[in-house]
Amino acid sequence: MTFNDVLEKVRGLAAKADVSNVDFLAVQVNITGKSNGVFYVEVKDHKISVEPYEYNDRNCALTISLADFNKLIDGKLDPVVAFTMGKLKVDGDVGKALEFAKLVK
Repeated sequence: MTFNDVLEKVRGLAAKADVSNVDFLAVQVNITGKSNGVFYVEVKDHKISVEPYEYNDRNCALTISLADFNKLIDGKLDPVVAFTMGKLKVDGDVGKALEFAKLVK
């Protein structure tokens, strides 16, 4: 799976996500490894956007390998376990990172 495949997968999940109770959330995802890349997920005014750019005014940034991120969004890797094992690094608000994990499940 490539970075673009994961980006499209996240866009598909975002289209189905219920963000009616989320006022604002901005998470940047840094994918590491051979198929590396950066994208962000933003919830603003109860609408969700997924774009392949850096987000400077974010709540948090997640750094994870492509394989582990794919497991995370498939529900095969618990975000708390990934964080504890060092597979997922969070820079910023950890609570917002958990909120993001709930959205993409």
